[in-house]
Amino acid sequence: MRHIIFKELKELLRDGRFKITLGISSVLLIIATITSINQYNKSNQQYVESTNKERSIWESQDEKNPHSAAHYGTYAFKPKFALSLFDYGVTKYTGNSIFLEAHNRNEASFSEASDQTSLTRFGTLSINFVLIYLFPLIIILIGYNSHTKEIEHQTLSLLKSQGIHPTKLVIGKWLAIYIPILILTSCIFLIIGIVLSNLDSLSFFSWTSLLTLYISYLIYYLIITSITLLISVRSKSSGISLVSSLVIWILFSFVTPKIATNFANTNHPYPSKSEFNARISNDRKNGLDGHNPWNKAAKELEQKTLKEYGVDSLSQLPFNYDAYRMQKGEEHEAKIYEKHYNILHNTAKGQNSVYQNLSFISPFIALRFLSMDITNTSDNLHWKFTKAAEKYRIETQKFLNYDFKDNSKTGDWSYKMKAETFKKLPKFNFTPPTLSLILKENTKNILFLVLWLVLPIIGLIIYSKKI
Repeated sequence: MRHIIFKELKELLRDGRFKITLGISSVLLIIATITSINQYNKSNQQYVESTNKERSIWESQDEKNPHSAAHYGTYAFKPKFALSLFDYGVTKYTGNSIFLEAHNRNEASFSEASDQTSLTRFGTLSINFVLIYLFPLIIILIGYNSHTKEIEHQTLSLLKSQGIHPTKLVIGKWLAIYIPILILTSCIFLIIGIVLSNLDSLSFFSWTSLLTLYISYLIYYLIITSITLLISVRSKSSGISLVSSLVIWILFSFVTPKIATNFANTNHPYPSKSEFNARISNDRKNGLDGHNPWNKAAKELEQKTLKEYGVDSLSQLPFNYDAYRMQKGEEHEAKIYEKHYNILHNTAKGQNSVYQNLSFISPFIALRFLSMDITNTSDNLHWKFTKAAEKYRIETQKFLNYDFKDNSKTGDWSYKMKAETFKKLPKFNFTPPTLSLILKENTKNILFLVLWLVLPIIGLIIYSKKI
């Protein structure tokens, strides 16, 4: 079997097509790496500068009414995660910052795609793009004629006459196809790790996460290798084998994801922006409004508060009732926003479930979603960020309203919070999920990858005995 591997590798090194393909892929990888590093450094610098500047603006406010400060607001910025250098995911489209203010839950804004030209519709060159789209093509180029050439050159009977067992022959060719990709992938991930380890202001880099990503891609390449060799074993000519392998690659990489997108949008459609806002406005209309003391909900809160403290008028309360009512209004509105954003999140989960379920006909989908989650560039991570930002917004409003409530009397809108009090508000700090949680959430994707790994290998074992 060792001789088979060496023979195949020697033939491969003499193949001009492989050298050209390898050269093109290497150039693309170098360009993608340089571009990704520059983009990461630029984005991370913007994040650090924006975060520090916004915090400085918040802490340097003069004395002012807490509710004025609540409307003045602040920003929550999404960190630039280290492995986003490898896989951009959806980060270019989801927005990087959220404006946090009283009464309203805002969407993320300032996406990178909004600052780019229309050429971005053709895609963005990234390390992940080369590895997930082009490397399978290299595997196909190496392995499509691995078995059929023995038939066409009439050397198969010669190999059999030398006593080479068919299974050993297939295993040898399987390893010969996989070894070049294994070496290339190992070098790439090692370089990525070294580059990331030496970048300044690196956020949330983990060698364990990079290793998990590395193993995930190796499994995908094992799948493509096994399928390519299986097709070659079952084909009557190299031409048929090549076309069949390319069709499988197209189905995996383009057709199935497109079908999954159509199914997801049809079965789990998002409401329009106007519909979403109308539903929220309708729920807010009859609820508690911190600025409206005369509606039904406000009157009920007033009577409940007077009864709770055993007084006859708001002026007898030991705190500023106006601030108390505004805080209760914030809590009520926050529940409304939570309700409707949870509906949106469930829609997103439904769409992702469609993608995961269709991974049984394309391991590409399983790897794509697993890769985005590990690199913290998925929509799942973005939802976690928006929820963390909303939690911080609620805590900020409570911080301001309680200062107003505890340090002034009802009707005293002239009260101003001390300037140094602004510094007591904790900073916004978003931490991504742990790798163990990410893997747990991707259990189905991992299982489908393992299933896709096992089935072609079983097919090879079965058909190798019929050679």
